[in-house]
Amino acid sequence: MNDVLPADIALWQRLEGAARDTFAAYGYNEIRVPIVESTQLFKRSIGEFTDIVEKEMYTFEDRSGDSLTLRPEATAGIVRAMITNGLIHNQRQKVWCLGPMFRHERPQKGRYRQFHQLDVEAFGYAGPDIDAELIMLSARLWKALGIQRLKLNINSLGTPESRRVYRDLLIEYFSAHHDKLDEDSVRRLSGNPMRILDSKNPDMQAVIAGAPLITEHLDDESQAHFKGLCAHLDAVGIQYVINPRLVRGLDYYSRTVFEWITTELGSQDAVCSGGRYDGLVTQLGGEATPAIGWALGEERIVGLMQTQGIAATGTIADVVLVIVGAKAEAEGLALAERLRDALPTCRIEAQLGGGSFKSQLKRADKSGAKFALILGDTETERRIAGLKSLRAEAPQVEISWDQLAAELANRL
Repeated sequence: MNDVLPADIALWQRLEGAARDTFAAYGYNEIRVPIVESTQLFKRSIGEFTDIVEKEMYTFEDRSGDSLTLRPEATAGIVRAMITNGLIHNQRQKVWCLGPMFRHERPQKGRYRQFHQLDVEAFGYAGPDIDAELIMLSARLWKALGIQRLKLNINSLGTPESRRVYRDLLIEYFSAHHDKLDEDSVRRLSGNPMRILDSKNPDMQAVIAGAPLITEHLDDESQAHFKGLCAHLDAVGIQYVINPRLVRGLDYYSRTVFEWITTELGSQDAVCSGGRYDGLVTQLGGEATPAIGWALGEERIVGLMQTQGIAATGTIADVVLVIVGAKAEAEGLALAERLRDALPTCRIEAQLGGGSFKSQLKRADKSGAKFALILGDTETERRIAGLKSLRAEAPQVEISWDQLAAELANRL
């Protein structure tokens, strides 16, 4: 688990604020789903042969003996919410959510056992246009954040029917190379051989490289869908790489899958991943509904923003009020409140807790604020304040209290 400290939170707020604005611009509405769900929900959706279900879920029995799990990802819970609340029958929905997820895996840079995701989902759209829009939405978010040098990988997994044919080819191929498989791959061979393609074991890469390509075994409809996606991306100038080894780690994906990756976060190269899961709604008890979504890890995006030198905004005070003396203390907070009423978008911080004029002014300068308002006993008696620029060479001036709001508005 990991603390997000005040010194770091500004980047998180910048990410989440940009995401909210971007999602709203595309017509996506926020949804909030429980952190705890029935364990069976994740077994049915994610798949019995995934590392998440087999090794990583935080599962426990409640007082009634029901098996519950801290959500390891958001999609299953959102689908469950759509079904139980009757939101997708003869309807189309575009939603997003954010919040903590939980997986008991080996902690490393950008990966914790409690981590945070931004998740976007669309229901009821069958064509490649929604696939393209979701990728465009993510690309616009990178632009809003100032993130650069991400590479987009895309692939198609085809329909469940074409994938069954491909699955048999993989079983035949990997069985012929059984002596080169690691323990995880041997276990996956009979359950979900496509997961072998997702192996990160360096010793497995040579045998994986020789495996049949799924792009050579797609059904005609999936090929047409994938070409439509590529055409949409080409039309808006989004560059991509077709990666036939991209299979994604969860069992519910079909047709389009995609991943934004970086080389700037070490071994954790994926920062945003998603794809189409047209069969999941039916799998969880709803009526057949096409669906697609993606998720990004906030820890990884914040780490990438830090690596690329993207500055936080919105948490540094515009004005720090330096208050020295008993009379100034008696009047200072009331003056700050009047200024906040007059300037609702101005960030005004009052220096509380006392201290010498020199120490308070030093703290004000260190805070990064643009201006200091200096209020001592003498200034209080005269109903004035000293206005000192902290970021530019300029003389300190005296401003009457009734003119302070107008002067600050003009300078800011």
